[in-house]
Amino acid sequence: MPVLNMERYYFKKKHKIRKRRDFQSIYQEGRRIHSKSFVILLRRNDEGEKRLGITVSKKVGNAVKRNRIKRLLREYFRLNRDRFPDSMDVVFIARKDISLLKYPEVCRELDDVLKGGDFLYHADS
Repeated sequence: MPVLNMERYYFKKKHKIRKRRDFQSIYQEGRRIHSKSFVILLRRNDEGEKRLGITVSKKVGNAVKRNRIKRLLREYFRLNRDRFPDSMDVVFIARKDISLLKYPEVCRELDDVLKGGDFLYHADS
């Protein structure tokens, strides 16, 4: 039976965008891709890692709803990290009225964005 490399599925601190100045530079310099429920910002980084940041405003709902959306997005990134370009910062901004989305719906929407040439075009520019 083949042995899976479980480390590739870990979500460590080095995979998180945590500093305010990093978020601000991504907001200013990053490329935007819009989907029905999310705005996705992409920017090359010098860290050599694929990193994730998530923004969910209070317009989405109470803390329970906001944290649920963050968990769904982290899980999607964790399982699909190989599909993102290397040395890339990715920030998901949740739009309001998405608190009722189920995980398969989130995956389907983000998969559609990743499949399109739009994603790779924005990542390389």
